[in-house]
Amino acid sequence: MTNISMGKSDSAHAEVIRDVAARIERLPFSRWHLKARILIGTATFFDAFDALTIAQVLPVLRPLWKLSGPQVGFLISTGYLGQLVGALVAGMCAERFGRLPTMIGAICIMSAMSLACAFASDYETLLVFRTIQGLGLGAQVPIAAVYISEIAKAHKRGRFFILYECVFTFGLFASGLIGSFVVPHLGWQAMFFIGVLPIIIGVSLGFLLPESPRWLASRNRVADATAAMARIESEIEASTGQKLAPPTEWVPADPRRSSWRDLVGPDYIKRTVVVWVIWFSTFLITYGLGTWLPTLYRSVFNLPLETALRFGTIGSLMQLAGGLTAGFVIDRIGRRRLFMVALFGAAAALLSIWYVGLTSVPQFVVLSGIAYYFAGLSVLGIYLYTPEIYPTRARAIGTALGTAWLRLASMVGPLIVGFFVADGIGMVFLVFASAAIVAGIVVSALAIETTNRSLEDISR
Repeated sequence: MTNISMGKSDSAHAEVIRDVAARIERLPFSRWHLKARILIGTATFFDAFDALTIAQVLPVLRPLWKLSGPQVGFLISTGYLGQLVGALVAGMCAERFGRLPTMIGAICIMSAMSLACAFASDYETLLVFRTIQGLGLGAQVPIAAVYISEIAKAHKRGRFFILYECVFTFGLFASGLIGSFVVPHLGWQAMFFIGVLPIIIGVSLGFLLPESPRWLASRNRVADATAAMARIESEIEASTGQKLAPPTEWVPADPRRSSWRDLVGPDYIKRTVVVWVIWFSTFLITYGLGTWLPTLYRSVFNLPLETALRFGTIGSLMQLAGGLTAGFVIDRIGRRRLFMVALFGAAAALLSIWYVGLTSVPQFVVLSGIAYYFAGLSVLGIYLYTPEIYPTRARAIGTALGTAWLRLASMVGPLIVGFFVADGIGMVFLVFASAAIVAGIVVSALAIETTNRSLEDISR
């Protein structure tokens, strides 16, 4: 009797998952999707903005507080240590308590700590506040990526997702652009005051969006999943002025509970290795250089503060251009091919910098910009790809663990640059190029293709 009952229960649970997925797959992209992308995208923008704020204020704080190269690298890296912990905790919280509550908590932490950083009076205090702020910064982005993936249908999901995720890269660019004006004219504290603004999104998100129906269905919360889907469908029908057709597409469903086999078991271990390697190599490059670029322009090329800050934004602008390119081509050429182009392209540019050396500003601007363009293809592609390859029951923890490698790379990268900044800075680019080459080889050997497949089909 127990086995029969359990079988019926599993069957009913699978039917809920299948129903929700089929209803999502037949939804047209609409103003409701735009609203979701704007709300969550605004928080993601400020996550990126806050993450690179430290790069904008360091050219002032380094001489003001008489910081050494290792101290600067440590200040950058401890912020990413907080993000590493935040990402891991967020994954577990999002699987247990839901996507929205986790995002709201993360946004509130990063906003509150940005305010605290503005009042830091010395190196040690800022170190503590940035580490705590990292908890929120590390938690928000991966869970936001999971939510956006779970509300999107398979057809053109890549473009839908990446054009949303471009706000992250735009936030990196905006941090440099705004910092080049704000820091010299209003002081370094003003950058942290700007970082408080996402609190507005944090306190209102729960009222404006429903919980992910896919997550609710995976937890067998039938009534809540049905209500969330009905709310979404009602808003879409109101915006389009048309009645939605009944769901007709058959979608596979797996009602099993999550386990570590969903990440490192025989069915998923290759996928996990691929995304971990991409996360680490891509962000070793982007954050390792991005957080140091203004300081490098200032200390290596002896540029004035405002010029150094503005030149530092070029990399982020090229990364944004790469992200936009990815959004328009990823559903055509596929995820796997995009990663190979991105990683080998970035490696070629970085090897060129290592070979010719840091001999002139224009040369460095061009070559580093090319490296950032190719890295931008991979940055936004991996945010899309990671949630796709895991089942709903483990999607948040899988994505969070992937971004944990981002945070680890973001800690290691600045330390590598800080170690070589006094002498031998060219070796940094050889190290970064080698990481990109290794990742490109791993992708070509192990990556699966997910383009235009439903999330349920990919994970079965």
